[in-house]
Amino acid sequence: MLKLNILDMKNFLDTVNACTGKVNMLCPDGKKQNINGEAKVQDSLWRQYRQNKNCLQLVLEILNPTDYMSIVSYYAGDC
Repeated sequence: MLKLNILDMKNFLDTVNACTGKVNMLCPDGKKQNINGEAKVQDSLWRQYRQNKNCLQLVLEILNPTDYMSIVSYYAGDC
């Protein structure tokens, strides 16, 4: 699992959408929701991001090690 504070939603979603496997977001109710390529979910994340003054905290589960490293590399470069 990976806990992130997203400050650049566009680049974050570009990175997620380039992943080959599922990128699951852990919801507050404990459910998991794939955000990779899911336009409706991503629209909702954009709304939350804007409401939160361009910051959004997410907890992700990334099963594919290559995808995991891709997102970690994005995040390290974004900080």
